[in-house]
Amino acid sequence: MKKLLVIFIPLLGIAQFSPPAGQHGSDAIHRDSSIIKAWATSAVIERGLVDIRNPLFEFNDDNHASFGSINNILGSASGSTIDAISLGDGGSIVVSFDKVIRNLPGADFCIFSNAFSDTFLELAFVEVSSDGERYVRFPSTSLTQTETQIDGFGSLDATKIHNLAGKFRVGFGQPFDLEDLKDSTNIDLNSIKFVRLVDVVGSIDPLWARHDANGNIINDPFPTPFWSGGFDLEAIGVIHEGEVNPFLNLSEDEAATISIYPNPASDKINISANGFGVVRLINSSGKSVMSESFHDHIQLDIHHLPSGFYFIQLQQKEQLTVKKIAIVR
Repeated sequence: MKKLLVIFIPLLGIAQFSPPAGQHGSDAIHRDSSIIKAWATSAVIERGLVDIRNPLFEFNDDNHASFGSINNILGSASGSTIDAISLGDGGSIVVSFDKVIRNLPGADFCIFSNAFSDTFLELAFVEVSSDGERYVRFPSTSLTQTETQIDGFGSLDATKIHNLAGKFRVGFGQPFDLEDLKDSTNIDLNSIKFVRLVDVVGSIDPLWARHDANGNIINDPFPTPFWSGGFDLEAIGVIHEGEVNPFLNLSEDEAATISIYPNPASDKINISANGFGVVRLINSSGKSVMSESFHDHIQLDIHHLPSGFYFIQLQQKEQLTVKKIAIVR
């Protein structure tokens, strides 16, 4: 009697990853979950265009996304679709925490977006860094079809998306496990100090397309030529935290060597600190408007900047101090 040999061949593009929040087998984490131990405490954003195909497109007197502010994404997730910040096409945001993130069994942090449904999903790449300079990207997978462009109000199937932020509706965090990066170099997985999110443009046009770790084009709603276009970050929760983040904490002696004056300022700001470093001036929306290297002292010309509150970020080796200043006219 002959035996029948049956071979199962997996079909490309079939659903295989976590389904939406609330469905059987979903790994979505509710914003009130007790496994979340801490939340983001600071961030810097570089806004992307409202339509990457047309850099001269003007919307609200600008061509960049502008919805939300940095304050919206600091602290715990609120579960509100308006309590977020939009990256725009190809925009990015770097988020940091009071304590480092550690690689322990299971998910180590989770990312919340503001999707109002289980299918209207705007995606972002997720990267981490232990030194603020070298970032490692989570290996992502998109099995969404690439024959037809998903339009600006189209739908995605969460089960075809993996390791791309934005696959769950508002109020539910998407888990990320640092163990996925265990073979990466130039990173300490037990001392992650920064998480960076980079908007997936979503176009299937090769000129603008972005790709997953396997080289597949990532198809998501495009274009979204609105002030709230691109990926929308609502919060980042830390599940496994370690020691105090040295980038965000200075000893009293180190802090005493830093001088920033005058404050308020109108035309120039003087910054003094021992040694080499980088200084960044960040506006109230979290966008970096100036970045300069220095040795011991630097004077920033701010006469062209509008009045308002700003933040000075001063980075030296593995130390970062942040001070709030006012520009007045």
